Amino acid sequence: FFFFNDTATTEIYTRSLVGSVRCVQETGTWDYCSLRKKRRMPFVKVVKNKAYFKRYQVKYRRRRECKTDYQQRRRLVIQDKNKYASPKYRFVVRRTNTKILCQIIFATIRGDKLLCQAGSHELKAYGLTAGLTNYAAAYCTGLLCARRLLAKVKMDTIYKGEEVATGGYYDVFKHAANQPRRPFKANLDVGLVRTTVGNRVFGALKGACDGGLCIPHSKNIFPGYKKEEKKETFDVEKHRQHIFGLHVQEHMDHLKKDEPEHYKKHFSQWIKCIAANKVESLEDLYKKVHAAIRENPKFTKKPENKKSPVQFTDARKTIVQTTKGKYLRDRRFTNAERKERVQQQIKNALAQVEEAQAPKSQQPQTITPVSYTHLRAHETLRYLVCRLLLEKKKK
Repeated sequence: FFFFNDTATTEIYTRSLVGSVRCVQETGTWDYCSLRKKRRMPFVKVVKNKAYFKRYQVKYRRRRECKTDYQQRRRLVIQDKNKYASPKYRFVVRRTNTKILCQIIFATIRGDKLLCQAGSHELKAYGLTAGLTNYAAAYCTGLLCARRLLAKVKMDTIYKGEEVATGGYYDVFKHAANQPRRPFKANLDVGLVRTTVGNRVFGALKGACDGGLCIPHSKNIFPGYKKEEKKETFDVEKHRQHIFGLHVQEHMDHLKKDEPEHYKKHFSQWIKCIAANKVESLEDLYKKVHAAIRENPKFTKKPENKKSPVQFTDARKTIVQTTKGKYLRDRRFTNAERKERVQQQIKNALAQVEEAQAPKSQQPQTITPVSYTHLRAHETLRYLVCRLLLEKKKK
């Protein structure tokens, strides 16, 4: 607001979105109410008009569901034309609330095809029954997927990877100089995960690289990498601690010393796992798991549960007999059963009418007294006779 005080006139300039509005008041003192004028909306161009909706293109379904980053997928899937039909493999890592999944996938014109997969839930067969979603479990899952894949393509004896995990950078091409086959190459597919330093996705990547796969990466994605000003450092020992779960072991020891009751409650599954494997620390446990994975990475199918035939105890097959007892299974009536049911209801109704019209000598002697003020809307023939007798006696 700009105020110009004069003896007779007060000029007030109010600037708004529309423009400058000049309010002139002839009195010496101005009133706020005089400035309360309706502002007109400025001209707004209609963007979403008929042409907009006519040319609108719906996004892909998995983009609408926020499941796929198609810009990332396009870069990972498109293959050079001079490589013809050779597949371009992706090392796909996904994490849920209960497990970590690693898959080797390649794209075709009909859709993606799976070459090999491994999940952290399979680590229970190797002795690891707790902590199936941490960094160390991700490393074990990547290692299992790599060894299983190389065994499938008959390259497990050529490329054994880094048999003892050190946490340092490992390049499989350094050991492929005089080998008959080149290393198996795949690109990392992280999906929608934020690629922060030390993410569990990179734990699976490290396990796959140590298992003998060639996945392009750098060491500045692993735990232990730091960048201060223009100086970059990578602590290999810190990365090794994450691979063998030593950071978890440190927390367990601290809690066991300070709060033993809380330790038993919080790490109950870890205590059972360590006792079952007869080891003293998590480092020994993970070393044992790594050795077991390298010894036998093959996938074993679960035995199929053969279902026994369902046993019924009635002709209509509605009562099921099980080892625990009997239960009723609802089943629709057939057309013949529905007609038979209607005929039976008609017979029952006719029998009730005949029983009401029978002589008194044939009728039962005991009649339950019912007040004549009730059951008029839904009374039966028997109650009707009783009510009429009571009314006659009362008169």
